[in-house]
Amino acid sequence: MFSREKLAHDFRRLVDPGDVVMLHASARAVGEVLGGPDQIHLALKDALTADGTLMMYLGCPSYYDDVGRGFLSPEQEAVVIEGHPPFDAKTARAARSHGIVAEFFRSYPGTLVNEHVARFGVWGRHAEYLISEQPWDYALGRGSALERFVGLNGKVMLLGCDHDSVTLLHYVEHVAAIPGKRVARFKVPLLENGRRVWRDVEEFDSSGSGVHPNHPEDLFLQILDAYLERTNNRGSKVGNADTFVIPAQGLVQFAEPVMLAVAADATAAERITEL
Repeated sequence: MFSREKLAHDFRRLVDPGDVVMLHASARAVGEVLGGPDQIHLALKDALTADGTLMMYLGCPSYYDDVGRGFLSPEQEAVVIEGHPPFDAKTARAARSHGIVAEFFRSYPGTLVNEHVARFGVWGRHAEYLISEQPWDYALGRGSALERFVGLNGKVMLLGCDHDSVTLLHYVEHVAAIPGKRVARFKVPLLENGRRVWRDVEEFDSSGSGVHPNHPEDLFLQILDAYLERTNNRGSKVGNADTFVIPAQGLVQFAEPVMLAVAADATAAERITEL
């Protein structure tokens, strides 16, 4: 069993006071925590101090951003369009796929969120700045919270989670000059003037199919593991969880030419460490 104090001690080996950190977390990987999952993000806040900033990608629950993508059958879409409630960024749960820590962080006092289904939770010194603007279309690209995160010399933390769950790499997909990028178009239910309306959204495809036909499903994992190897990043333990901290600017600079190379030649995915 791990206390908040023990986890904070572990986090201090990985981050400094004042850091800007984007957390991806698996509570199960950390192990049993006294006081429950809230103690994980609270312990990280202790390590960052009031001068630091914590950010997590929250997304949205099922079906809020699925209509029009082709994920649902026509019958399912009809049911969703008829009955789905409007999206409320302040009360909607985090996507279940992002883990329980994301929802506990979202609902904890002091967390701010942006008004979009591509939703981030933020806390700390730079929280308001990170979500100060939000493009409606291509919400993970230029002008987004991710771009400001990179500009603040942010650090991505993978706390016991899969290495393909790095939201920052969607930013690279959006801003890289990759020819023939897939565009996803879908609809989101919103409340406007007391009425529910379905508003159109566009993004470069951030689903599992990938932004380019040549990009394999596990490209994010391959990029992340190659970058960890290139930088000799062996990580550390937080509780029971293998934990890695990656500089956002370094990862973006590494990932962009890889994505371009694989788009130009699918076989390049077999030699990422050489690129």
